[in-house]
Amino acid sequence: MAKKGDWVRIHSIVLKADERTAKLPEDTQKCDLQMWTKGFLEDETAEIGDVVTVKTAVNRFEKGTLIEVGPYYTHSYGKFVPEIIEIDKQLREIMFGGDK
Repeated sequence: MAKKGDWVRIHSIVLKADERTAKLPEDTQKCDLQMWTKGFLEDETAEIGDVVTVKTAVNRFEKGTLIEVGPYYTHSYGKFVPEIIEIDKQLREIMFGGDK
């Protein structure tokens, strides 16, 4: 359960597929234009799936479906790739003549 002032992420449909311009590529025209927004919950309480209002970091108000409470970044640079170590050794040898 989220409460007023919690940092949350919402989802909304900005334009349905049939409302989008014909100037887009054909595959893009078939998709809704969606928006994911983070902000501070304005509603007193809410559950995942509820339609809520948030106040963004730049003080805009947006309405959408609550999808996450306390969102955080989960990206990375991927898993360890052993070949990169060998490339590093070779590059150091070429550029600096060793392990400097």
